[in-house]
Amino acid sequence: MSSVAWIRTLEFRAVAAATAAVLAAALGGCTAAPEPPEQPSSIARLAKALEEFGNAMLDDGAPAVLMQAKVRGEEWARASGVRSLENREAVETADQVHIASVTESFVAVSVLKLVDEARLGLGDEVGKHLPDFEGIMHPPGPVTVRQLLQHRSGMPDYITPLLQQGSFRDVLATPRSHRELLALAATQPWKPRLAQGFEDSDSNYIVLGMIVERLRGRPIGQVLRSDIIEPLGLRSTSMTGSGPAPPSLVHGYVTSLGERLDVGYAALHAGDPAGGLVSTVGDLNVFFAALLQGRLIPRTLVREMQDPPYALYGLGIQRWNDTCTNNFYYGHAGQVAGYGAISMSSADGTRQASFALASPPQPFSSTGNGIVDDLTDVVEEALNASC
Repeated sequence: MSSVAWIRTLEFRAVAAATAAVLAAALGGCTAAPEPPEQPSSIARLAKALEEFGNAMLDDGAPAVLMQAKVRGEEWARASGVRSLENREAVETADQVHIASVTESFVAVSVLKLVDEARLGLGDEVGKHLPDFEGIMHPPGPVTVRQLLQHRSGMPDYITPLLQQGSFRDVLATPRSHRELLALAATQPWKPRLAQGFEDSDSNYIVLGMIVERLRGRPIGQVLRSDIIEPLGLRSTSMTGSGPAPPSLVHGYVTSLGERLDVGYAALHAGDPAGGLVSTVGDLNVFFAALLQGRLIPRTLVREMQDPPYALYGLGIQRWNDTCTNNFYYGHAGQVAGYGAISMSSADGTRQASFALASPPQPFSSTGNGIVDDLTDVVEEALNASC
């Protein structure tokens, strides 16, 4: 290269470097657009919504909250609070809680297993399997198994007369047979049957439990164990019994006459087909996934549980809107003195959330002080954030 060409090359490089410096200064030193912030995953969005509600419940005085979510193979769980207000042991996600009327979904499976075996028909009248039913309840017309499962029989609930049997402490501490509970229900008037919708009455599932026990020849807790609990390996799910509370049970509380009562393992719930099970949030997710995927009863019967298409309550399961798929979530919510619980799953069982709590100690209300409605709204919205 000639000396003139070499000098011109140096001059060109100098001008280019100066130009680049001026441009860099004008652009504030930026050399490339920043990467967009990473969006939270589906399960992270779901977990955030559940955690916010759980923290609010703890702030309101709930002794414990437990939750587990699953989204397409990913899993998240959290437990906060204490097992009891007396010993203050930290709660764990595998601890047991009363699941209240979520029990009904388990009982419905055992009923439908009998249907699958042709030992029971959904259109059967109750008197066919319980000959003394009409003598106890005096129904205004025929009552079928399907109507019991759907809470559409019009049968009165036993709760109101039960609460009139003594102090709340005494009511909880007194075990009662299925027939004793029905005798209390029989003191109340029957309600007109609804063309649509449902009228919740625990008496429906007391009668279903009696039918299952008569056809199987065993207590309902034993039937649920052989039909569901053992096949699915649900190690922490069992029917409330007469013995002491399990060591891992989360204790719930209510206030009555100014006194705080521990309602953790009340004798009233022993063997109760309408709300006697204790379980964990993990076991609930396993159960509903297995149910919806046809691993407990044939898919034809799962579809029976999900019908009719306009109903909010099918055969032992509730449903909510799944805006991710324009389909439905299926599961159950419930409350019993001192506790609230819900388990909700997508139709294919791949997106799930279960939430349980020992509710803030308050005077008992048969409506649950609005906790079940709050739980339902929060879990539905959280799952709809997991698309």
